[in-house]
Amino acid sequence: MRPFIITRDSPVIIVDDDPSVRDALTLLLKIEGFSSQTFGDAESFLEALQSAKPSCVILDLHLPGCSGLAVLRRLADARFAPPVFVMSGQSDITMAVEAMKLGARDFLEKPFSASLLIDRVREAVAVYHRSTLGHIDGLADFPGRDLLTRRERDVLAQVARGASNKEAGRRLGISPRTIEVHRARIMDKLGARNAADLMRIVLSNVPLRENARAENARAV
Repeated sequence: MRPFIITRDSPVIIVDDDPSVRDALTLLLKIEGFSSQTFGDAESFLEALQSAKPSCVILDLHLPGCSGLAVLRRLADARFAPPVFVMSGQSDITMAVEAMKLGARDFLEKPFSASLLIDRVREAVAVYHRSTLGHIDGLADFPGRDLLTRRERDVLAQVARGASNKEAGRRLGISPRTIEVHRARIMDKLGARNAADLMRIVLSNVPLRENARAENARAV
């Protein structure tokens, strides 16, 4: 896939095999000022990404043929940057967790409220738009920064400000549980044992392992 550059006219892409769902979401997004593009199957969506530059994707997990999870794996392999919301009419926690691990921004269980969807899409698109312009508030350069995805950097920026999971979720338009998952992945990637280690890495520009070696040398 080619690099993605968001513009104000970048559409929200809807991928769902149910025409009534596609029509309802298209109308809702239009009312709220978003343009949209719809697909009834994974294959046509993935083919369109060779030229399409979406600002956001709303993806049903239960698609005919190539499943929503398979699509997420393809997007992850391609380092797809725009936020992806997954939705399902079945309350499947295992599938939701797997979707989050594959990079989904949030999981929406059908039926969901129109205001919930719009609020989360609006926040996600705004955050993504700022990040494509190079504005990731609160983060200077630090060892391991390149290991983090754009979404993880956004979460880390909130953590560095002292935001709780609930506060960070509200600001980024995702659930506190999603923030918790991202925080765990950030700490694992940066080798932080706890919140104090994480802040030391981010704020001191010194890798955790170098800190540990220095502390051991002083002890000797």
